[in-house]
Amino acid sequence: MYNLAQKLIVELIGTFTVVFISVGAICADQYLTATGKSGVGLLGIAAAYGLAVAIMVTAMAHISGGHYNPAVTIGFWVTQRLGTVSSILYCAAQLVGATAAAYAIKFIVPETVWEQVALGTPALTPDFTRMHGMALEAITTFFLVLVVFATAVDARGAFNKIAGFAAGLTVAMGVLFAYPFTGAAMNPARAFGPALASRHWTNHGVYWVGPLFGGVIAGFIYDRIFLRQQPPS
Repeated sequence: MYNLAQKLIVELIGTFTVVFISVGAICADQYLTATGKSGVGLLGIAAAYGLAVAIMVTAMAHISGGHYNPAVTIGFWVTQRLGTVSSILYCAAQLVGATAAAYAIKFIVPETVWEQVALGTPALTPDFTRMHGMALEAITTFFLVLVVFATAVDARGAFNKIAGFAAGLTVAMGVLFAYPFTGAAMNPARAFGPALASRHWTNHGVYWVGPLFGGVIAGFIYDRIFLRQQPPS
């Protein structure tokens, strides 16, 4: 068994990786486009975010559960699969990891590049209201947390070793739809770290309310409908 400190370190490292790679791909796309080269584009950004999640969940989920996302953690909390104190500490570790990743990119990547994309901070497209943004973030995060429960929590579901692969594909799927409209955070930590480092807080609440609501609903529905007769894992 791993202790809480080890789990928190994994959550910090995992979230750092997810934010570092997903934000880094956005900055790389901006750099390539600005220099007249072919950027990585939407597919590349989706792949980077999805692969980062898939790899880190696969590598270290056996230690902490591989949340790397307060929306996943709140899904575990609302179904009593993670205690209140542990949930708070998980979220704190995730926010620290995301912030460290954002500042690392700010230090490494030229300001002329990251400033143009606000360090990858998710933002609403001009014709998208906050309500639209929260709804899209909630639904895409709902898919993610539902998949996590179906693969990593449900003993009768898919073999849990594929949980990372499934979660990564779900994130990539969400990015392909939501990125042009909301920036496709699907993760409050993914929004918080870059927002803090770039001081870009416009519509920031969207990226907390939407994903957390989606995480709660997904966890609650899967637990009540499919796991009610199973003991907590």
